[in-house]
Amino acid sequence: MKEVLEFLQKARVFYLATAENNVPHVRPMGFVMECGGKVAFMTDNTMALCKQLAANPQVEICAIDEKFNTLRICGTVKFATTPETQKKVLEVMPDLAKSYSAGDGKLEVFYLDEGKAVCSSMAGEKQELSL
Repeated sequence: MKEVLEFLQKARVFYLATAENNVPHVRPMGFVMECGGKVAFMTDNTMALCKQLAANPQVEICAIDEKFNTLRICGTVKFATTPETQKKVLEVMPDLAKSYSAGDGKLEVFYLDEGKAVCSSMAGEKQELSL
């Protein structure tokens, strides 16, 4: 989990793929944190992303680092929204407090369960990382 979290934090921007009615949707993401021993993310439940995750929780994340190593994570989304996880989001990224607050009814926290993370080098070497 630690290696995955550090890779995503260093990448700063990573891409999350969802599907809606068999149509893929990929969007850039930048928020990631450790929460309860899991790599966790946030979204807004008024956005299409949240609705897509609820309807089809199978996702994939892709990131690349400065050495062109890639990280692919696939798994099933589990929502972990509580006042405590919302507060942690705001502690990790205080600027989000301009748009969200704990208990506001919009801020959602999720992590990937039953996931698999694979890091691949430019030389084609692959390493499975634990989530």
